Amino acid sequence: MKKHFIWLSILAMLAGCAGTDNEIVAEQPLSDIYATAYAEFNDENYEEAAMEFLKAETQYPSSPWAPDALVMAAYSHYMDGDFAGAILATDRFMRFHPGHRDVPYVMYLRGMCYYRQVSDVRREPGMSAYALQQFQTLIQRFPRSEYAKNAENKVNILKNYIAGKVMFAARNDMKKENWPSAISRLQSIVTDAQETVMTPEAMFRLTEAYTAIGLPEQARGYSDMLKLNFPDNEWTQRLK
Repeated sequence: MKKHFIWLSILAMLAGCAGTDNEIVAEQPLSDIYATAYAEFNDENYEEAAMEFLKAETQYPSSPWAPDALVMAAYSHYMDGDFAGAILATDRFMRFHPGHRDVPYVMYLRGMCYYRQVSDVRREPGMSAYALQQFQTLIQRFPRSEYAKNAENKVNILKNYIAGKVMFAARNDMKKENWPSAISRLQSIVTDAQETVMTPEAMFRLTEAYTAIGLPEQARGYSDMLKLNFPDNEWTQRLK
C-alpha cells in the first residue's frame, strides 16, 4: 500500500500557502489540519486521521494538497476497516481529480476495499465481481502502473474464486439431479473461466451430467476435450 509518512516538508510548504488572498477563510490553517491528521495516522488512530484529512480537503478544496488529502482519507478509512468510507473517498477523488497521477493507486485501493470483503465461497459473490471489475479496469487503463502486476494476481485469484462459487452451486444441482441448471453452470465455467483451476472438473462433471440425461455424444465430447487439454490432470484420470 502507498503510504505518505514523509510530511514535514509538506507542512512547511502548506504553511507558506495558508494565508493567500484567494484562500477561503477556514477555522484552521491547512498546515495545522495536516499536522493533526498525520499525527493521528502515525498513532494508528485511523478514524480520527480520516476525519482530519477530509477536513483539509473540504476546507481547502482548491489547494494543490486536496488530492493528497483525499488519498490519505481513503487510506485511513481502509486501515480502519471502514471500506465503505474508503470507497466514498475514492469516489470523490475520481470525480474531482480524474487526471491526477495517483489515479492508478486510488483505483487499486478501491479494488482492495472490495477484495477485502470477498466472503466464503458459499456466500453471495457480489464483492468479488466488483473487485474483479476494478482490477481489470486498472490493468486496462494503466498497464505499466506499479500496481498493475499486483492487480493481475488479484484478478487470477478472483476468477478462480468466482469459478469456485459456480462449481459449488453446480455440485449441489447435480446432487438434486437438477441437470439443466448444473449443465448451464458448468458450461459457463468452460466458456467464461477456462483459465481457472475449475475447468478440468467442469469438463468431467459435464461428462457425468450428459451421461445422466442420456446424451452420450455430448458426454463424449467433453470427455475428449478434457483428455486433449488436460491429459495429466486428476480429473482426466477419473475418466479411466
